[in-house]
Amino acid sequence: MIDWDDVRYFLAVARGGSVRAAAERLDVNHATVLRRIAQLEERLGVQMFEKLPSGYRLTAAGEEVLEFADQMEASSHQLETRVFGRDQSVRGLLRVTLAPPLATHLLMPDFAEFARLHPDIEMEIVSSGELANLTNREADVAIRVVYDRKTLPLNLHGVKGPDVFGGVYMSRERLTASRAAAPDSMRWIVISIHGIPDWAREVRTTGVPFRTSDAEAQLVAVRQGVGITTLPCFVGDADPLLVRVPGTDLHMYGTLWLLTQGETRKTKRVRLFTEFVSRRLAAYAPLLAGLSPSRD
Repeated sequence: MIDWDDVRYFLAVARGGSVRAAAERLDVNHATVLRRIAQLEERLGVQMFEKLPSGYRLTAAGEEVLEFADQMEASSHQLETRVFGRDQSVRGLLRVTLAPPLATHLLMPDFAEFARLHPDIEMEIVSSGELANLTNREADVAIRVVYDRKTLPLNLHGVKGPDVFGGVYMSRERLTASRAAAPDSMRWIVISIHGIPDWAREVRTTGVPFRTSDAEAQLVAVRQGVGITTLPCFVGDADPLLVRVPGTDLHMYGTLWLLTQGETRKTKRVRLFTEFVSRRLAAYAPLLAGLSPSRD
């Protein structure tokens, strides 16, 4: 019998191209990876990798093993989701992935309330810009802003939520100062990897951009009066220190979807969570659409 754990190590080396990459991915040391690969090669009676200065390359035998290893992994994930889907307990782990602004500025109080209502559910909130793979069980529920519904994977079950809009914001203090005196130069505050969105380029500025590495730094910079920036309405409108830049329009980012996969969505804790969050998102629809009362 082939040990599935050995196959996992083989896949990590094959995909990462090196023992080091596999060790980091699996959170083990190099010696463990080498030992597992040696065990599998001895059991199969073939050499699966050729060691090169640039890393590990699959041999012809390794290529054949990879094909079957991929099938084993897929079957393993399918088995996990089927068994998980029959778990109707309100105990256990519930992993939820979503973008950091949604967690920090909108839904964390609701997650806290859900945790209080169901104290035996161990919640793990994966607040990241990276898209978790639900098929591989990297998360149980994903809350995503989707611009085009056609881009949603066909194997995911989706519950549609409200539309999300964004606008252009500046600090209230700076707007007041600019109205009382001659306007000074204004600059865009942007997240380095995103830049200025196409829909906001019509807003003219005279200063050079001010770049940040993440959304929280961007928010602090606009509060400090550094310049103007684009924000989701649920962030900008809810902040008493900010105001929409006069004369600018809102832009639709996309629609919120609660996504689950296959058998996973049938578990009681996943169903309880998606129903709970769906109700909360519906209540937030005006705020998400930028229809909250103005403070001007």
